[in-house]
Amino acid sequence: MIESAQTHGLSHLELYARQVVEGFITGLHKSPFHGFSVEFAEHRLYNTGEATRHIDWKLFARTDKLFVKRYEEETNLRCQLVIDNSSSMHYPPAEKNKKEVQNKITFSVYAAASLMYLLKMQRDAAGLTVFTDKVDIHTPARSTAVHHKLMMHKLEEIMMEASRPVRTNAAAALHEIAENLHRRSMVILYSDMFDNMSDSENLFDALKHLRYNKHEVILFHVTDRQKEEEFDFENRPYKFVDVETGEEVKVHSHLVRDAYQKSMQSFKKELMLRCAQYRIDFAEADIHRGFNQVLMTYLVKRAKLF
Repeated sequence: MIESAQTHGLSHLELYARQVVEGFITGLHKSPFHGFSVEFAEHRLYNTGEATRHIDWKLFARTDKLFVKRYEEETNLRCQLVIDNSSSMHYPPAEKNKKEVQNKITFSVYAAASLMYLLKMQRDAAGLTVFTDKVDIHTPARSTAVHHKLMMHKLEEIMMEASRPVRTNAAAALHEIAENLHRRSMVILYSDMFDNMSDSENLFDALKHLRYNKHEVILFHVTDRQKEEEFDFENRPYKFVDVETGEEVKVHSHLVRDAYQKSMQSFKKELMLRCAQYRIDFAEADIHRGFNQVLMTYLVKRAKLF
């Protein structure tokens, strides 16, 4: 597969993203959701009175419908993919020299790359923003092949970076992103939202800022559900380390499980309620459930907009 990727000028990440999307589309056609027009991603319906020179007559022969070939400048949607790259997103610790999904950041990178590939198929414009305690990468939404390659390269760099202690400041970063997006867009955010759970009001204000600026927002709440929400650890002593501050706590897991689960449930409930209040699409993204959950959420949202 690597040789094939090199032959076609595709990076490992782009090849992986293409396989994810093609597998998703194949499953989509066999499902009750086959009505989504993914197979006609490079076309749009012909409007009466338009010039006929761009009609795809081969497609007309198969479908008995008139479709016009679409070009890169014909963009229906502007999508900004936003990834939280703070230290908490690097949980669980990844093993070296392995590229498969191991933690929240690799899941987010693969999910974003897959969505980028789907956006490319549909000739939609995509941009990439990555933040930690500040905005580290910001590229405006474009639909060119060169821009697509640039974003894939940036995503690959993220996967190759070693985890480092970085405090999250999602609220400040999201406010900055809202100010930097000058055209109405669909903003897709991948984050565990573990900014400062004791002071969540600033975080919710930042999400509200995106909606106030008329952007459509999907929040993929990226978690290792088994460990981070269900606290599924064996009944024995553990040393838990805060990946952002390095603070260590030694405790027996069963002594804190109930209190931890209640705290997480309360935080998640508040997050979901606020998203509903601000008309933000909240979607759970368990890193062990694959990428169809992400692609389907996007398609459902897109279908509502067009």
